[in-house]
Amino acid sequence: MNAVEIEEAVSRLAEAPFDSEEFPFAFLEAFGNKPTTLKRLKSKSGGSNQSDLGGVLQRNNIHVKVCPEGEVTNTLTALRDSAATARYKVKFILATDGKSFEAENLADGEIVACDYPDFHNHFGFFLPLAGITTVKQIRENAFDIKATGRLNRLYVELLKENPEWDKADRREALNHFMARLIFCFFAEDTNIFHSNALFTATIEQMSASDSSNTHEVLSEMFRAMCTPLKDREAAKIRNWADRFPYVNGGLFSGGVAVPRFSKIARSYLLHVGNLDWTKINPDIFGSMIQAVADDEERGALGMHYTSVPNILKVLNPLFLDDLREQLEAAGENARKLLNLRQRMARIRVFDPACGSGNFLVIAYKKMREIEWEINRLRGEPDRKSEIPLTNFRGIELRHFSCEIARLALIIAEYQCDVMYRGPKLALAEFLPLKDDNWITCGNALRLDWLSLCPPTGAGVKVQREDLDLFGEMREVAEIDFENEGGETYICGNPPYLGSKWQSDEQKSDLSKIFDGRVEGWKSLDYVAGWFMKAADFGSQTIAASAFVSTNSIIQGKQVPILWQPILEMDHKITFAYTSFKWANLASHNAGVTVVIVGISRQYGTSRLLYSISEEHKTIVKDVGNINPYLIPGSDVIVYPSSKSLSGLPEMSRGNSPTDGSHLILEYDELETLNLSQESRSLFIKRFVGSQELISGSSRYCIWIEDDQVEVARREDSIAARIARVQSFRKESKRAATVKAANWPHRFDERKPIPRSPVICIPVISSENRPYLPVGVLPSGTVVSNKAFTMNGNDLWPFSIICSRLNLAWVATVCARMRTDFSYTNTLGWNTFPVPTLTDQNKADLTRCAEDILLAREHYFPATIADMYDRDRMDTEFPLVREAHDRNDEILERIYIGRRFKNDTERLEKLFELYTKMTTQQTPQKKSAKRKI
Repeated sequence: MNAVEIEEAVSRLAEAPFDSEEFPFAFLEAFGNKPTTLKRLKSKSGGSNQSDLGGVLQRNNIHVKVCPEGEVTNTLTALRDSAATARYKVKFILATDGKSFEAENLADGEIVACDYPDFHNHFGFFLPLAGITTVKQIRENAFDIKATGRLNRLYVELLKENPEWDKADRREALNHFMARLIFCFFAEDTNIFHSNALFTATIEQMSASDSSNTHEVLSEMFRAMCTPLKDREAAKIRNWADRFPYVNGGLFSGGVAVPRFSKIARSYLLHVGNLDWTKINPDIFGSMIQAVADDEERGALGMHYTSVPNILKVLNPLFLDDLREQLEAAGENARKLLNLRQRMARIRVFDPACGSGNFLVIAYKKMREIEWEINRLRGEPDRKSEIPLTNFRGIELRHFSCEIARLALIIAEYQCDVMYRGPKLALAEFLPLKDDNWITCGNALRLDWLSLCPPTGAGVKVQREDLDLFGEMREVAEIDFENEGGETYICGNPPYLGSKWQSDEQKSDLSKIFDGRVEGWKSLDYVAGWFMKAADFGSQTIAASAFVSTNSIIQGKQVPILWQPILEMDHKITFAYTSFKWANLASHNAGVTVVIVGISRQYGTSRLLYSISEEHKTIVKDVGNINPYLIPGSDVIVYPSSKSLSGLPEMSRGNSPTDGSHLILEYDELETLNLSQESRSLFIKRFVGSQELISGSSRYCIWIEDDQVEVARREDSIAARIARVQSFRKESKRAATVKAANWPHRFDERKPIPRSPVICIPVISSENRPYLPVGVLPSGTVVSNKAFTMNGNDLWPFSIICSRLNLAWVATVCARMRTDFSYTNTLGWNTFPVPTLTDQNKADLTRCAEDILLAREHYFPATIADMYDRDRMDTEFPLVREAHDRNDEILERIYIGRRFKNDTERLEKLFELYTKMTTQQTPQKKSAKRKI
């Protein structure tokens, strides 16, 4: 269940007659518990109910008890003190008598206490019961989810009644209509219409109960709102509609049609209107409502919410912190305060992937907060804001999101006026709305950003076709900013989309930006287009940019492709957040791993590098420079190398079968081949890749040398598999694979079987291990293309590979598969900086490698997965941990004569060495246009 479905279920429960016996189970059902789960809880014998107080206790979740009237508080105390509550790790306790309702989150002590009929307003408090992570804003303001759910039901019902509107060309009209409704609901509850509930009451009074004329009533009200008062008589506005003020602003102009209503749709409309729209929070509502008009997103309705603290991770260091510092520095100096206010009036905030406007709304509200403090200090608390709404510009591909972004900003402006200037002044100046278009519907990677945020005197004023505030198509000269010549701050959370998931159209978008400038751009994430466009924009005017992005843009091959041209345009990384989870409100989404990167050509000597600790605290360091890997240090970029820059032994990829799994054998399949011992010895080899090395599982492969083919075909089971390989390869769309059908008896790409032990390194491995899971395999083992190999006669390279130093390097310069490490020899090994090693150094490292292998042997049959589990290593496998500590001690002393303090210090040294190595070998400046 999504958040909206839960809210609706909880509301139905609160409205239903109270049933003391059924309440605990109905409550759990509202949060998504299945009938089988509830049946086990209800069972009197052998059930799952663990309550010791006669209530209902669901393990690891909640302890509920219905009590006699007047005993709610005492019952909640008993639940808190219950031995079963502690034993079964309950998260919530809840007590009710059908009159009062009290609950507590035992993790943080937060309490809900209300009348029973009102408990549905606190449904957000209990969302963790459904596995939905949430934030305090959602818990404290359930209205936005409630409103989203009601509007969604109305939207779906209108599409049923008006199937011809369920097409792209008519959906825009429906989106306009929904935006009008939202505005009217807000306006009637905030006295903008000068009468409480005027809009909803008029619909109820003037439209027939069978809904036959509901669309006509709405049309007449909308017509009144787009007609100036002086023209009302000539326009023959009906008396009952003439009570509405003139709104204009494009919101009610243009003759946008109104859909027909069914009785159910009319009922939904009235129900939505009866909500208290004074509680709307544009920070939250915009994100929630954008899914209503999106068929693909409606299943996650109510889940699209980015928390204000996350948004401020972008906005604060981008420019808000600087404004606050200037405010503090100004003190009560009237001139300095005036200068700051004038500066703020010229600031433009531009989100070229604005969605429903969250970033713009938060930026606007925070700037109004600072402006109000300036006015207070200057003794001008009632002064009209000088921050124009049109300075908060956006681009968004989805039409409905554009509508909601504009509406959210209008609502935010009104709410700020009420807060800082009072309702009387806010109302006096709110209507009519301006018809400026400051949110553009279109493809941000195709549009000219300079035409949307033109710098003064840059000569980029252009004619363009665009939509007005709510939909009229017109050709206009670009709307001037009220105060041009100020700074522009570009921000947002653009779509990420790795290269494999991009559509042809999205590939074409990137081609327009990167083709001819840098080779290898096809492997870039989609978000890279926004960074490049921002850099281009910043090269033409005073600007700073910051985006949320997947952390893949600061790893692996994407770094030289994206960051080299940005650096060559004299942009620097001005601040950054290292990798952290960017989690939306979602039960099925743990959150994507992201970074935040700010860039600009205007920079001082200070850079701020932020990180999130395991305790979820923000750590900030002031550093001299941040390189594209988000490491303090010079702007070095690590390029793949075909050979080790440090003269380390060669590492190569394993063997690629490309066989449709016909040459690869599980253990039970091996037995079904019915091979003689001689054939088994001759044609069957142990087969190891990443998974087999880490988990210790056994797999095998058929391995036939070219001069053994005729002998191998005498085994019917092998001949059959060879035939299947040939068929599989012939059917491929890849020419190289089809060609490999000419040698179906062997791997597509293979290397000679090693006659000595080999060091084996997985391609993919978890980030949750303290060391890379490297191993040593006996001679004769076939290593798959899911791993890299190295001659194992010398063990000192093993010591380096499984060191903390190498892990830190790989985690930084190699790409990731989601959050897992994706190891490559060209980036992870060949670029790894190692000082010149003496024979004694190699002897010491060899001994360390042997100690690690012996420690592992001590715990046989434990696997690498077991021994390198971060939570188990210290307690269950201490000898392995001790061997690794000694290894790190020996290796790190070779670098700096002592242990490094942390990974940051390790990386600073490694990048320093890498810079020296590459400077000595290639002193010339690398060009951005190069093949990566």
